Amino acid sequence: MRTAQILVGLILFSLLTACADTRYYLQSVGGHLHMMQASRPVTQWLADEPVAPALKQRLELAQRMRRFAVTELQLPDNASYQRYADLQRRAVVWNVVAAPEFSLTLKTWCFPVTGCIGYRGYFSEAEAHEQAQLLAQEGLEVSVYGVPAYSTLGWLNWLGGDPLLNTFINYPEGELARMIFHELAHQVLYVKDDTLFNESFATAVERLGGERWLATQGSAAAQQEYATFDARRRQFRALTQATRIRLAAIYKENEPLAPDLPARVAMKIIAMNDFREDYARLKVSWGGYSGYDAWVAGANNASFGAQAAYDEGVPAFEALFAREGQDWRRFYDAVRRLAHLPATERARALKQISTEKLSG
Repeated sequence: MRTAQILVGLILFSLLTACADTRYYLQSVGGHLHMMQASRPVTQWLADEPVAPALKQRLELAQRMRRFAVTELQLPDNASYQRYADLQRRAVVWNVVAAPEFSLTLKTWCFPVTGCIGYRGYFSEAEAHEQAQLLAQEGLEVSVYGVPAYSTLGWLNWLGGDPLLNTFINYPEGELARMIFHELAHQVLYVKDDTLFNESFATAVERLGGERWLATQGSAAAQQEYATFDARRRQFRALTQATRIRLAAIYKENEPLAPDLPARVAMKIIAMNDFREDYARLKVSWGGYSGYDAWVAGANNASFGAQAAYDEGVPAFEALFAREGQDWRRFYDAVRRLAHLPATERARALKQISTEKLSG
């Protein structure tokens, strides 16, 4: 399952030296610098004769999507996604997420600029697994997954912006569009200490924008490919959401740990087994499509908790977009107003918007 990470690439030296976890910040700086050094303007790639025609076609497609994002979706017009880098690896960053044995609430890490977030990203897969082992020794359930792209929130456009990467440039057309739109949406606004709000907003933009791109720009083949993939994704998300609800009921996260620990463990095992059996039946209905196999094999509280950040608030943002007359500028203004609310009021407002959609 594709996810995206927020990472502020270059941290000011004063913040580096003030933070106890200097090694972590240094790897963030080094990783981002390496990526930027590997990137070149798309125009140079297109003019370079040895570059494969297939890559040139994808880069040209990405540039059309970039212009569409600006003109049709009113997303920021800046240096981002006008450069390309081949990192010679399958992911740009590896995220580590962790949660307790009987909770879907993610462990958070707090940073000087972005605030507290529910994951920790590494440019080195080995370092990500080192961190995961340490967390597992603390009794936490841990998940490590590769991330194809991340956003620097527009703060580093002076350095060339966020580049297109080999980690996602060959995605199916609809998914490539969604990726670009999602990451640019993070440049519209970012709310400190609220991962669910940030990711749900960006996911809503990617869904709505991706559908509009395909409807107006996509070929019949691209539309059919996306329809098939998205139908499976929606079914899978419905299954995982149902499992999250079931697990949350078992854990009853806001109550003290139930004294009947063996019963709770047994219920958790049954819920996870049922999840995997239901997924196996879904695969049969998909003709054996196995795109979610790795996620399901490693599914635990951490992976379910991470997925929730990208899904739970999306219906509210989609309803808000409809309420604002499907006008992108009005929609962004409404989201900014929500962003300025205190966290509890913001969450309550989103819930009310979802409730109004259901009752309507």
